[in-house]
Amino acid sequence: MAKKQFKAESKRLLDLMINSIYTHREIFLRELISNGSDAIDKLCFRSLTDEGVGMERGDFRICLTVDKEARTLTVSDNGIGMTAEEMEQNLGIIAKSGTRAFRDSVDAEKAAEADVDVIGQFGVGFYSAFMVAKKVEVLSRAYGAETANLWVSEGVDGYTVTPAEKESVGTDVVLYLKDDTDDDKYSDYLQSWKLEELVKKYSDYVRWPIKAMVERSVKKPTGEYDENGIEKMTYAYEEVEDTINSMVPIWQRSRKEASDEECIAFFKESFHESEDPISVIRVNAEGMVSYRCLLFIPAKAPYDFYSRDYQSGLRLYSNGVMIMDRCADLLPDCFRFVRGIVDSPDLSLNISRELLQHDRQLKLIANNLEKKIKAELTRLLENEREKYEKFFDTFGIQLKYGIVGDYGMKKELLQDLLLYYSAAEGKMVTLREYTDKMPEEQKYIYYAAADSNERAAALPQTERVRSRGYDFLCFTYEADEFVTEILRAYAEKEFRNVCGEDLGLESEEEKAESEKVNEENKELIDFVREQCGERVQSVKISNRLESHPVCLSSEGEITLEMERYFRSLPGVDMNNMNMKARRVLELNLSHAAVQKLESERKNGSTQRAAAMAKVLLTQAEIAAGYAVENPNEYTELVVSLF
Repeated sequence: MAKKQFKAESKRLLDLMINSIYTHREIFLRELISNGSDAIDKLCFRSLTDEGVGMERGDFRICLTVDKEARTLTVSDNGIGMTAEEMEQNLGIIAKSGTRAFRDSVDAEKAAEADVDVIGQFGVGFYSAFMVAKKVEVLSRAYGAETANLWVSEGVDGYTVTPAEKESVGTDVVLYLKDDTDDDKYSDYLQSWKLEELVKKYSDYVRWPIKAMVERSVKKPTGEYDENGIEKMTYAYEEVEDTINSMVPIWQRSRKEASDEECIAFFKESFHESEDPISVIRVNAEGMVSYRCLLFIPAKAPYDFYSRDYQSGLRLYSNGVMIMDRCADLLPDCFRFVRGIVDSPDLSLNISRELLQHDRQLKLIANNLEKKIKAELTRLLENEREKYEKFFDTFGIQLKYGIVGDYGMKKELLQDLLLYYSAAEGKMVTLREYTDKMPEEQKYIYYAAADSNERAAALPQTERVRSRGYDFLCFTYEADEFVTEILRAYAEKEFRNVCGEDLGLESEEEKAESEKVNEENKELIDFVREQCGERVQSVKISNRLESHPVCLSSEGEITLEMERYFRSLPGVDMNNMNMKARRVLELNLSHAAVQKLESERKNGSTQRAAAMAKVLLTQAEIAAGYAVENPNEYTELVVSLF
């Protein structure tokens, strides 16, 4: 029979599909299995109205057969099959989808009754076979037909369709694999382990059993007997036919059919986790877009979670066929720690079924998942506090980065999930819990920033706040102060740094008195400022210290902790004044050490007074968490005072 040409605009279209549309050649098996599944779905649907089908649901299957000598891989199904005309339409016209036509014509209620849900849309998946095969044969016998037909093609040169014999209804797709090269090992697709791996990866949840000859451990008699006359057995590996897919995914089962314990076991096996997740989230949504999902909040972060190399996202399936291993578009970055699976029949897939069209359905799912995750975290926070604090200890920094990122777009979503250490209560509290306990006269939310809760709680600058009976929060992450810059306020209460310029604790009369005290002690201030050199930008008499002689604070938007963070970043020019805090040394005029310094200065012992000033400055730096730059010089200064 004369070879026919593909009915498409050009041969280049087929070449483009084979070489460009699919980025991973291994998906050819996914596509052929999906086609086989669709064919079985069609015959199963037909059985609702045609008793002549004569097959039970348990009779349907897809088979993978290997012939290593002939270098062929055969994908067979006992579905509805194709006539010669249907072969011309479905295989001879590129992008003509028989499945799509079937999908558009069936009665939805009857399809649901038959429990069928066809996968294909575009009619190009079959041609992915040419990525691994130099020749493809399709032997098919349609339901109701007495004879079969054989479709044969070697690619862009066209195809032939000839009458053939086949005992049963269904389709066999035979791939004659390409020869191996230095770069491409096509022979791998003749190995049972490789086929099983690909089925598990892409087609594990196709609803029909996928059968193949695979190596299994088989129990065999040895011919030897023990003292009780029981024959001894041994185990040996041999090839046996086995079902290599799971068929019904756990996320498609109800809570009665799959317990949380089973979901947790699935999580640990599928995502290679050793610890139970903190929480399991199940969603079965119907409406404008239908989907099921099974999400997990892990107990620990992957080793590379906070690196640029980490890839977030959920596994995306359509009717049990994996489309993407990590679909980042389904999760906001603030919830990138969530693992799990989303399965929807309603997604608009692109032609290669490898990526998604960015359409309304995808956005609807993503928005709904964001709300579900927030609701589950809120539930944990309110009802299982210990679990939530364990979660927050691992992923709280991600929530904070989520507030800072995208110019604060997620701040309303995340602010109630934040936890901070309360200096007064000695435990983690939410912003709501803090503000609910604020005295009526307290105007601001106070915080102290340092590298640990203990250091923050012990800062000298906190004395004034403590003396008023006010609590303050301890900030220990570099993102914390940036979070307050984005939030600005919570429950209409602004944030105030205890090391900042204005704590809002002074009346106008007290401010005037403070200015007067600084003016009266201008000579002392100028003297100390001269001794400090470039280590501080200004010196003043403090109104916040009680038991400590000195402290280090800052003026302007850049705080001491912000500067420390900028210094930790690679490639940052710290000569840029926009990256530096304007350091202020505050003196407690009531403290004996400061009074002694002033006494020495007035008595003319300027050298001794200068040493005292430098020692007090270093003490303030140490209390603020800075390392002593020159320990020898500091030691000599201290010794000189004895």
